[in-house]
Amino acid sequence: MPLVLHLHPLSSYCHKVLIGLYEMATPFTLQTVNLQDAAARADYLKLSPFGKIPALSDTKRNVVINESSTILEYAGLHYPGQAQLIPRDADAAINVRMWDRFLDMYLHQPMQRVVAEKFRPDGAHDPFGEKEARASIRRAYDVLEKRLGETSHPGGDAFSLADCAAAPALFYAQAAEPFADSHPRIARYFDSLLARPSYARTLDEAKPFLKYFPLHDSLPARFKN
Repeated sequence: MPLVLHLHPLSSYCHKVLIGLYEMATPFTLQTVNLQDAAARADYLKLSPFGKIPALSDTKRNVVINESSTILEYAGLHYPGQAQLIPRDADAAINVRMWDRFLDMYLHQPMQRVVAEKFRPDGAHDPFGEKEARASIRRAYDVLEKRLGETSHPGGDAFSLADCAAAPALFYAQAAEPFADSHPRIARYFDSLLARPSYARTLDEAKPFLKYFPLHDSLPARFKN
């Protein structure tokens, strides 16, 4: 099969892409990236100059696609499957892309900033930056909670690219800033995401690696073993 997804099973942005590919039932090959290995890292930097994961290689068309949203849009364009993550209607598509960007920029990225603090050595911590990131997460919760009072999914009435962004962002963000008691709509929505086969499969594949997540003890009980 021509598509090769270069990823790490613990990466939230890799989860985003996996959810979408599983929704579309698009065939692909998994290639785990070990950025701690010098040779493997050097090879991967040829695909992703900043070393970010995931990356998608298309051996048939001889192209490499970076960035999670673009990867899913590319797969949907050139290897369409059983689900459509971006609507054909132009206005509906803009709305989905807007919520995808919102979730990545104001929830997903701040979550990663909070997690990154756990890896900083003594003397290199950024408490002000972490405070800002946590405030962004809480504000994103408020906006998403309101949105879910208007429609069943962030991007509209159907599952879309925006849901692919929401699932891993909420999964990891809840460990830093819990939402179950303060945002009931998000809690119900997140439960529906966990029950969705594409995301359940993604988390099953990630489960052996979740023990390495620095906020592992704050994850739901069923993901701690």
